[in-house]
Amino acid sequence: MRLLFGIVAVFLSVLGGFAAMGGRMGVLWQPVEIVIIVGAGIGGYVIANSMAVLRATVRTIGAVARGRHTSKDEYLDLISLLYALLRQAKSKGVSNIESDIDKPDDSPIFAQYPSVFRQPRCVTFLCDYLRLIALGQDNPHDLEALMNEEIETIGRELNQVPKALQNLADALPALGIVAAVLGVINAMSAISEPPEVLGHMIGGALTGTFLGVLLSYGLVGPIAAAARHRRESELTLFICVRAGLGAYLRGSPPQVCAEFARKVLFADTQPSLAEVEVATTLSSQAKAREASQTA
Repeated sequence: MRLLFGIVAVFLSVLGGFAAMGGRMGVLWQPVEIVIIVGAGIGGYVIANSMAVLRATVRTIGAVARGRHTSKDEYLDLISLLYALLRQAKSKGVSNIESDIDKPDDSPIFAQYPSVFRQPRCVTFLCDYLRLIALGQDNPHDLEALMNEEIETIGRELNQVPKALQNLADALPALGIVAAVLGVINAMSAISEPPEVLGHMIGGALTGTFLGVLLSYGLVGPIAAAARHRRESELTLFICVRAGLGAYLRGSPPQVCAEFARKVLFADTQPSLAEVEVATTLSSQAKAREASQTA
């Protein structure tokens, strides 16, 4: 809804302003100019990017259109899951959660926090490093260095689509100039035509520059920025896991690990200390009830 509102606001403001100053809207309708700019832009985008990026672009634009970002509740579920796993590992040993991290889809602990499965790569990231800890790799410096390297790689991968869209936005004004130049060449070839015909052709040519700049700064550029913000919120999930596991490797209790994970989140999606305490307390109570029922 926000994307639709923004697009309507941009085009309504620009076209409405043009109409208010006495401009004739029909002059701006230049389908050939649109074909040149949009077609060349899409063609260049296909040339510049891999099929994986092209597929990811479609998914990313769909996600931006839906306006969905990682919510506070999703971060809270991730922190609570991290707490529950580390509490179990601390009290009964890491080997006790091997079945959970080997098959998270079948894990009763993971089942308490279904929202984490919306980010399957983050679940894999968490399970992989817990598995390394279970295998005996408990040196905090080595594991944190490896997590940093992987997060940097994930960040570069997540930034591929926003970067590609921004490159397209940067290219559109130049493509608008290409369309305008072609229009001027066409107008010059008809220099013997009456002034009103020649003026219409030159006006249509200049529309190419206008369309290129408008599409760049009014549409594609903002979509690229929105995609970048969405990717940053995804990357924060991995940073959250890294902070919690790093605290655990240095010997901190699970509640402190949860606090480390909470503190790396952005302010607008960061759960409060009280919210984390309530969520982790409920997790502990649920685990205690499950243990009593099993007994």
